[in-house]
Amino acid sequence: MKYSASEENYIKAIYHLQNPEGAVTTNALAAKLETKAASVSDMLRKLKAKKLLIYEKYKGFKLSNEGKKIALMIIRKHRLWEYFLVQKLDFGWDQVHEIAEQLEHINSAVLIAKLDHFLSFPKFDPHGDPIPDINGKMEINKQIKLTDLSINTSAEVTAVGNQSSELLELLRHKNISIGTRLEVKRKFSYDNSFEIKIKNVSPFSISQQLAHTLFVKLL
Repeated sequence: MKYSASEENYIKAIYHLQNPEGAVTTNALAAKLETKAASVSDMLRKLKAKKLLIYEKYKGFKLSNEGKKIALMIIRKHRLWEYFLVQKLDFGWDQVHEIAEQLEHINSAVLIAKLDHFLSFPKFDPHGDPIPDINGKMEINKQIKLTDLSINTSAEVTAVGNQSSELLELLRHKNISIGTRLEVKRKFSYDNSFEIKIKNVSPFSISQQLAHTLFVKLL
């Protein structure tokens, strides 16, 4: 069954909002999609009628098994397109999200399978997020927040928690990207900022807010 771009946007948003313990409320979904609660309620009724949602009284909605399957396929397409745009067309990692938002609604399973093969089956997108395979399975990185990294411990940047274009532009300015190897040299109690060291670059400071967005794995 094919779904409209609007339906797919709702399915993906619910997937990102829900967690194993709880359902998603109408107000939370309206806030994420920046729309009115009444509009959200109408769409939720449509998705429930298509058996893509489960309603829990007094709690909210969560995706059914079929809904999760569809969400993962949308995410798969989005992240493959982001990888393609960065690796093959030389887009910056801060330029690809909105383009991938459009491309993810292309409903050709053959195209996506060929794209995956052309890219040699990447496991992670340019921001370090796992790319679901054709069965919806994802490889999980063993990673910690940069803020939890011990002093003078070598690590590699594996993911970025906040993927706003403003943040990604800032990271690019500081020469920090997925795969960057670094160490935390000092943590300053005054403003909770961090001094970090990257090979062949003089130590420099980043804010606690920026450090919180970065995930790393130990080397």
